[in-house]
Amino acid sequence: MGSVSSENSEVPLLNEDVVLRSAMKGLPLAICLMGPTAAGKTDLALALTENLPCDIISVDSALIYKGMDIGTAKPDQAFLKKAPHRLIDIIEPFESYSVAQFYADAYREMLAITAKGRIPLLVGGTMMYYRIIQQGIANLPSADEHVRKDIARDAEQYGWAYIHAQLEKIDPDSASRIKPTDPQRLQRALEVYRVSGKTMTQLWQEQQSVAGKTTDNVYTEYQALNQNTQVDGIKEIAGGLPHLPYSFVNFSIAPPDRKDLHQRIEKRFDIMLNNGFIDEVRKFYLQENIRPDMTAMRCVGYRQAWEFLDGKLSYEEMRERGIIATRQLAKRQLTWLRSWPNLYQLETNDTKVLAKALKIVENAAY
Repeated sequence: MGSVSSENSEVPLLNEDVVLRSAMKGLPLAICLMGPTAAGKTDLALALTENLPCDIISVDSALIYKGMDIGTAKPDQAFLKKAPHRLIDIIEPFESYSVAQFYADAYREMLAITAKGRIPLLVGGTMMYYRIIQQGIANLPSADEHVRKDIARDAEQYGWAYIHAQLEKIDPDSASRIKPTDPQRLQRALEVYRVSGKTMTQLWQEQQSVAGKTTDNVYTEYQALNQNTQVDGIKEIAGGLPHLPYSFVNFSIAPPDRKDLHQRIEKRFDIMLNNGFIDEVRKFYLQENIRPDMTAMRCVGYRQAWEFLDGKLSYEEMRERGIIATRQLAKRQLTWLRSWPNLYQLETNDTKVLAKALKIVENAAY
């Protein structure tokens, strides 16, 4: 993949004045760099850190897992030395991690960055994570490993179409949005109902009242609850999770031609395979405490590689299905972005992409 250069004479070199001007407007500045997988977010993020007082927070539900490096395209140590990322390598693949946990972790890191007079730069493609910090949500129950195992056991015995039929009985609205071929979202929707007694649809409706709450006191309330960086108290705020009190500048970067994105996805998947992706998955495959139904092993690419190691797929089938699954992920990400409010669209191969992004940030600070 190409890199984004900051040597262009048209690129304005910005400094801490951007932070100061933003703070004077009443809310600290935060930059969100979104986009489909393999679109060039990482390269642009590095260029932004070289021109702005930014610290990066990963917004990626796969990068949180330790040891899952090649298949997630996790930045290598040389890159991380230049541009450290927060919220990567924070849990083991057999551990659970909820959207609410991300909210608390991201807010803690954003507060720490802002306290240093710097700008949080949130980079990644997990759109639900962006949604919760920008729009808030009614309280969702934490992941329940026992309930998840029960659902996974039923799915293994009867199939995911059976799980989808169960969801359709209790929450037809969610069932209409979630396909029987999307086990992760199916499992979570049914889990939420079994744990809380409320459907996802009910909880999203409740979000509307939460999202409308003022954030004036959330900042200080959160600090009071978490002076020792403890995050458990976040659940007590306002009966839900309000949108975070930041002024967000939202970018999306992607190639203008879908064929170009597909080529980038295929190229990156082949690079992963050549770099030892199968051996990476084999380490998990041989661990007794790692199962294929776990969220980590259902990540794009890992599921297909596991099935190859299980003898269910040939190497070529694994490669083809892995690429197709990655394209489907990119399509879902682009679907989210089409309706995202206040979004600045950037093009991957635009030689002036950095200059344009920096100008937008500068204008946002005034």
